[in-house]
Amino acid sequence: MPSAVLERDKRKIMEPDKNKTIVIALGGNAILSDGDAGDVAQQMLSMELACRQLVPLFRSGNRVVITHGNGPQVGSLLIQQEESASDIPPQPLDICVAMTQGQIGTMLQQVLGKILRAESIQRDVVTLISHFVVAEDDPDFSLGSKPIGPFLDAVSKEKYEERGHTVMEVQPGSDKPFRRSVASPMPLRLLERRSLRALVNQGAIVIAGGGGGIPVVLEQDGSYRRVEAVIDKDLAGENLAESVDADIYMVLTNVESVALDFGTDKQRSLRDITVAQAKEYFQEGQFGIGSMAPKVLGCIKFVEFGGERAVITGLEWVEEALAGRAGTQILPG
Repeated sequence: MPSAVLERDKRKIMEPDKNKTIVIALGGNAILSDGDAGDVAQQMLSMELACRQLVPLFRSGNRVVITHGNGPQVGSLLIQQEESASDIPPQPLDICVAMTQGQIGTMLQQVLGKILRAESIQRDVVTLISHFVVAEDDPDFSLGSKPIGPFLDAVSKEKYEERGHTVMEVQPGSDKPFRRSVASPMPLRLLERRSLRALVNQGAIVIAGGGGGIPVVLEQDGSYRRVEAVIDKDLAGENLAESVDADIYMVLTNVESVALDFGTDKQRSLRDITVAQAKEYFQEGQFGIGSMAPKVLGCIKFVEFGGERAVITGLEWVEEALAGRAGTQILPG
């Protein structure tokens, strides 16, 4: 993109955004971090701290859709299934995704309701149980690239592998570098698209696609069949953004901005970049599989679809990032 055009777009996004349609992808670790006890009270407290950062978006009259991760929660639920398998039939992965979608959705609804009342903002909050169509021949059913559950040390890794699970290294050099990994196919289409659009147009704050949504495959007779997988929530969020013709797609994580050469002495932050630049960095392998890579890919897909811009940042920088003064801003070009 010519520098003059990029500068023009930068000036545009410095203006406060009002009456925009914004899809927010909230990381599962904003709700339950590694090392937390994981009880409901603690999760709801973490949610409240996170959601308070979003108040400026609600107050400005923006149409808002929130999606969230569930990696820690679904991982813990799967452990419960295995530990009680001798007494109670264990539930499959996709059903556990559905269970955590309802679990996190109801907690977020209660937390957001409390915050909105305190701020005198009159808006409904609705959780939409969401299904995404995926391709049965998606290559990730063989690869299993999505990390879920707690971080594991070498001893725990062996135990997981003895149970037939795939384990991947996600934090090299740490005491607990491993996590269980599962299939993560690409979301193709939201089944509840019309319902989502109707709710958003009515002014509701909608929680949708939780945990990446529930994966299903299309049968020849037009019905849908359940399939065991966990869809990446950042890619599902992008699909949600397309479904509501969003202006902005905002991915919230635990860092202020995306970095190149992450973890090295050459590490540097990315600020305003074009889609072409983002694709170049992605193809160079700059972004970690199962962590930053799907976030950047989701942002690329959204802007290519026609979105005004995509943003990757941390919760504490939401307002500044929305005004274009923080985070990594991915722009057309």
